[in-house]
Amino acid sequence: MTQMDVRLGVDIGGTFTDVVLEVGAAQYSVKVLTNYAAPEEAIVDGMAKVCAKAGIGAGQISQIIHGTTLATNALIERRGAKTALITTEGFRDVIEMRTESRFEQYDLNLKLPEPLLPRYRRYTLAERMGASGNVLIAPDADEIARLAAEIAGAGYDSVAVGFLHSYANSAHEVAMGDALRAAAPEMMVSLSSEVSPQMREYERFNTTVANAYIKPQMKRYLLRLKGRLESEGAMCPVFLIHSGGGIISLESAAEFPVRLVESGPAGGAVFAADIAAGYGLDKVLSFDMGGTTAKICLIENQTPRTSRVFEVARSYRFKKGSGMPISIPVIDMVEIGAGGGSIAHVDGLKQIRVGPESAGSEPGPACYGRGGVRPAVTDADLVLGKLDPDNFAGGSMSLDADASVRVLEAELGGKLDMDAQTAAFGVAEMVDENMANAARVHAVENGEEISDYTMIAFGGAAPLHAGRLSEKLGIKRLLVPPGAGVGSAIGFLRAPFSFEATRSIYSRLSDFDGEMVLTLLDDLREEATGFVRHCSADAELFTEYKAYMRYSGQGWEIPIVLSEAQARAPDPDVFEALFEAQYTAMFGRTVEGMDIEITVWAVSVATQKPARAKITEASLDGAEAAQVNGQRDVFDAASATSLSAGLVQRADLQTGQLVEGPAVIAEDETTIIIPKSARAIAQADGCIDIRFDLQKGPK
Repeated sequence: MTQMDVRLGVDIGGTFTDVVLEVGAAQYSVKVLTNYAAPEEAIVDGMAKVCAKAGIGAGQISQIIHGTTLATNALIERRGAKTALITTEGFRDVIEMRTESRFEQYDLNLKLPEPLLPRYRRYTLAERMGASGNVLIAPDADEIARLAAEIAGAGYDSVAVGFLHSYANSAHEVAMGDALRAAAPEMMVSLSSEVSPQMREYERFNTTVANAYIKPQMKRYLLRLKGRLESEGAMCPVFLIHSGGGIISLESAAEFPVRLVESGPAGGAVFAADIAAGYGLDKVLSFDMGGTTAKICLIENQTPRTSRVFEVARSYRFKKGSGMPISIPVIDMVEIGAGGGSIAHVDGLKQIRVGPESAGSEPGPACYGRGGVRPAVTDADLVLGKLDPDNFAGGSMSLDADASVRVLEAELGGKLDMDAQTAAFGVAEMVDENMANAARVHAVENGEEISDYTMIAFGGAAPLHAGRLSEKLGIKRLLVPPGAGVGSAIGFLRAPFSFEATRSIYSRLSDFDGEMVLTLLDDLREEATGFVRHCSADAELFTEYKAYMRYSGQGWEIPIVLSEAQARAPDPDVFEALFEAQYTAMFGRTVEGMDIEITVWAVSVATQKPARAKITEASLDGAEAAQVNGQRDVFDAASATSLSAGLVQRADLQTGQLVEGPAVIAEDETTIIIPKSARAIAQADGCIDIRFDLQKGPK
């Protein structure tokens, strides 16, 4: 065994920290409760446990890849550093004024979320750049020095600098940043021209403020983590997975922590894409449900959909537009507050509601026996028979079913005149319908028919709910991969080293400058390549070029992918043809007589992923029945009654063996519920392949 054979993937979630160790082809995993006070301690604990399973020492690990929700949590909970914003005179209130968009158009009492920084922490400088990068008002050097001294004297930990049109010319931001670092060397500085060099000042300023707000905390955590790992003998490099689904160095992550905001969910999408490649599936719905949230992502042609802007900390029923926009490359997914720890309550209309508040791991659901006094989704799953109270999380903890019954009756049943099982049924159905509705809306927004997709489910709670979710969505095939309970952590080990460089340079096709485009794309490729080479010096690289285009006067752009040849020899006629083809695919028609604009350019560089071996699929026809080891009553939502379900151990399943629903397939990190309307077969790669006969029962 060589040093390069051993890699560790670590995902810190809201309830559990998942740790996966790969030693050559062998894989070992463990789930430990997340330590909010010292997250690195849960990582060290999990690393020790998987190393013990594998019979190796921490010093033999050659690479650690980490993803975390800590950046997201810091933004949601407003636990960031003392931060200031310096912006162009007259634009102090941009992050508070937002845009004219209203996420609830007819709500007269609509309350917009507060900006991260109050007004007294927002400063201005008399300067102005034009949209083409020309200097309209040059800043006074003495005023820059005076403002830097004022900021330093106020004791700020971190400063965001966002000037108008700095994406086109960063000179004023650089001058302000240099003065701040000279005045207070220990203070952290984030420039919008480095964090998010894109047009639209609200999104750019907000992204830069978010980066500055979490930078001190994340930098301290990452340095503390590296030191703690080294003290345990793990002297290997530590990398982070970013929101776009690639891997960056610890140093880059510490400088741009806002790129980590969706790091955990991104790993899950990478995991699902890898499984899709093995089965040759071009239309996949990735379903990741953990302790705090559920994430849904469309994967087409074995590649997750991506976006340039997403929202974090949505404050209004998770409605689009009610959160903070973050303008960075990100895997496009919908996230809702529906996880195993999501808390259920009765609203003013006497309806059961679930989430977005979560019990997390401290205190956790009532059944954890750690002081939880309100019912969570895990409590409902336990009462419905989906979980084994004596073998939860691989037997590392037991669940108190009586506690679940008590809180369900007290908080829901007593208010709605129902018993604990009926209350649990209501909780589970509400969660599943919320997720189904989110998936429907996400598919419609992308012009897709959701029933044409295959679902891939992972995360500790997803296999418990994926069967019912498939019934609701009319999905006929569901795959639950091996290691599903720790899927995001496995996805970290499948992700490439990658970085996307972007630049907003506005131009029209009628004024197309091929030499400018070629120079710009070369610069972006060089920037992205530099980040990737810092992580992987010798790997073969793959480069993707994109132009974001729209008709003149439109508010938003669509991405157009360019081949290497098209990027090396820019031709306006080719760009127009590509745009019109993509526009027609999305909207059904083109617009005659309108000029076309290009607003953003992007170049993504990534290491080549190894080819995924295709799976030889076992057939359901004539398959041998799997061994059933007992029975357990499990509530079947489709028929609204408890049914006797066969118990099967996943470790005992052999390739080609069949499991008829209703059934429970148990493993250490999760439990798979096979509904009455389905049957499952074990595939050669360890996936449980579930097929639905939607005629067997109602939805």
